[in-house]
Formats: sequence, C-alpha cells, structure tokens
Amino acid sequence: MDAFSTFGTQDERDPMSQHTAQDIDGTIAVLVPCYNEAITIAKVVDDFKRVLPQADIYVYDNNSSDDTGRIAREHGAIVRKETRQGKGNVVRQMIREIDADYYLMVDGDDTYPAEFALDLLMPLVNDEADMTVGDRLSNGTYGEENKRAFHGLGNNLVRWLIKAIYKFEFHDVMTGYRAFSKVFAKTMPVVSPAFEIETELSIHAVDKRWRITEVPIEYRDRPEGSYSKLSTFGDGWKVLKCIGSLFKDYRPMALFGWVSLLLVIISLIFGLPIIGEFHMTGLVPRLPSAIVAVAFMGAGMLSFTCGLILDTVVKNNRKDYELAVTKAYDLYGRK
Repeated sequence: MDAFSTFGTQDERDPMSQHTAQDIDGTIAVLVPCYNEAITIAKVVDDFKRVLPQADIYVYDNNSSDDTGRIAREHGAIVRKETRQGKGNVVRQMIREIDADYYLMVDGDDTYPAEFALDLLMPLVNDEADMTVGDRLSNGTYGEENKRAFHGLGNNLVRWLIKAIYKFEFHDVMTGYRAFSKVFAKTMPVVSPAFEIETELSIHAVDKRWRITEVPIEYRDRPEGSYSKLSTFGDGWKVLKCIGSLFKDYRPMALFGWVSLLLVIISLIFGLPIIGEFHMTGLVPRLPSAIVAVAFMGAGMLSFTCGLILDTVVKNNRKDYELAVTKAYDLYGRK
C-alpha cells in the first residue's frame, strides 16, 4: 500500500460534476465533532442531508454550553455526548462507536461546503484511496476567506516539517475535511487529545503507506457570531510537539541518529585540540575539556545505540500492524 497524492485544479474537480449519491454502494457516516456551534450546526446538518441523503449524520457534542446538541437533533442528526474535552478525544470515540463503510469527517462551523462531499468519497468508493484530504489552499480560497493571523503560516510550517521528515508533500495538512475507508478508520490508533488530530491522521497515513488523495475544495470563513476555538500559538505548539513525538515513535533511528551526530561533533570540537596537544607533547594539560569530550562521545554512542534498538522495535511493530490491517480486510471486506 504505497502512499500517493493526486492533485487537480478547481476546474478539473467541480463539485457534483460527475457523481451522485446513488453512485455510492455502502453505508456512510458523516462525523461532526462540535463544541459550541449552535449558530452553524443546523445548516451543516441540513446541507449534508441534502447532498448525502442516505448518510447518517453523527454530531458529537463536546461539552457545549449552548444549544448545539438540541439544534442538531431537531434537524435530524444522531447526537451523542463526549465528555473528554478535545477534538482528538471526540474523533477517537466516533471511530470506536460508529460502524460504516465510509467515514466523512467535517467540522461543525460551516466552513467546508457539503457540495464537495462526493469528491472526497468517490476515490474511496473507486478503491483509489484509503484517505482523502480536502485541500483548501491550492485554489486560494483559504487565504482569501481566513481572517485569523498566522493560521496559514502555521499550516505551511507543519507541511514543511512533514515533507522534511517523512519525504511526503501535503498541500494542506490542517484541514478538518477528510474521508477514510472502514479499514483505515478501524486500524487508526488515535492518540492526540485535541486539535493535533489532523496532523496525527496525516503522519499515520504517510508512515503506514496508505493511499492518500488530496481533493481541492472551496473554503469559506465562519459566519458572523461564530468564533474559532483554535488557539494559534497554544494549539500550534501542541501540533509541533505531536510531530516531534510521532517522529520519535515512527522514525527513532533518524531522530537518535541526528542527536548522536550532534553529540559526536561537540565531542570532537572539545577533543581534537587535546588530541593534537597530546600528539605533540605527550601531555593532557586540559583535563576538564578531555573529560567533557569523552562524555559527549559516550552520550553520542549511547544515543546511536538507542536508535538502533528502537528502530528494531518499530520495524517489528510495523510488521504487526501490517498483519492487523490484513485481518481487518478479512473482517470488513473491501467495498
């Protein structure tokens, strides 16, 4: 299962231009994590019921203090509560509880048009992808509509880090509009508690070599009165920590290898002059510097050894995961 990314211009992918909801043979679950979205949730539910009339719309109320849950229920959504605060906690519970052939995840803030739902689902239906990603950036609508400072910069930074670490280029990493197959959903270990979930989904898909398709979509800013719960700097720091943690978990040899190299270089900076003096005089006049050099060299070798051991563990875990995916295909089948 090699990861790949397909990309098309907006003209090439007009929403609803080639497919209808009747083209989908299988059950669809629309997953809508919500926290205080009373202003927009009615429209979101109505729009997705219109575009995907056969789908079940699940709204998970994450401790909202407004009428989000009541309004969603009145408009025909299946409403459930998740008391653990954070989008990652909500998505984890959704995947555990809901059974469907195809999952479509979307935010409840009405920034993602329902008209692009079929564009996201059809690559899964046609067995061309395991996860599709709604790309807001390529057609420029996110830059035009988004009024929150630094959000675009943060997205670009995360994209660059993933490309540098995992050698895979996403056009949009932080988008909340995604679709995935049942096997992908049921084998996805959600660890992130909050807004890092999009980054975790992206890195997991790349690392495990799932097939990824990016679908250009339009983006619209929140309506007046609705506000973002995302903290630019607070949640941005959490995303960066998530990338670092997943880098350690998925690519330990690369991480500890670089740390080892850095420590060895520091050791040589301290140690080479001392070695030169010893060669010339037979004496070690700067004993503290020699001790520091030896300490850094030992730490570098220890880091390298840790990387080798953890890399072996990760490779064995990867084999176990591949076997688990094979069992998941036997259990859930391929639509």
